[in-house]
Amino acid sequence: MELTLQILVTLATLMLLGLGTMSMFAPRRMTANFALEPVGTPGLSTIRSVMGGLFLASVALLVNGLLTGETLGFVAVALLMGAVALGRIVGILADGFDKAVVPPLVVELVIASVLLTAHFSAV
Repeated sequence: MELTLQILVTLATLMLLGLGTMSMFAPRRMTANFALEPVGTPGLSTIRSVMGGLFLASVALLVNGLLTGETLGFVAVALLMGAVALGRIVGILADGFDKAVVPPLVVELVIASVLLTAHFSAV
């Protein structure tokens, strides 16, 4: 995999690591980032488990690919990012447009594109 793609995948990995770590270990600090208000302990548990767990599992797949050169995990994470982006698009269509949705949507699409490009260039 070319150096530029490795750097981009590493940056995506670090971003997801930060989001996953904060979601898992400081869920109250993440409520503004996710525009969520958890309801009691079950709500905090959901941020820790669903959001933190998915971000950290994605990190594990990306780190494995970076270290071994086996990039199929990049496709899995790209699919997750694509599904998240699709959810945002459905939200725009169902709930109306809000400009606050655009930056994370762009980031998710860019991450998915970088990961797919990295995978297919390594194959």
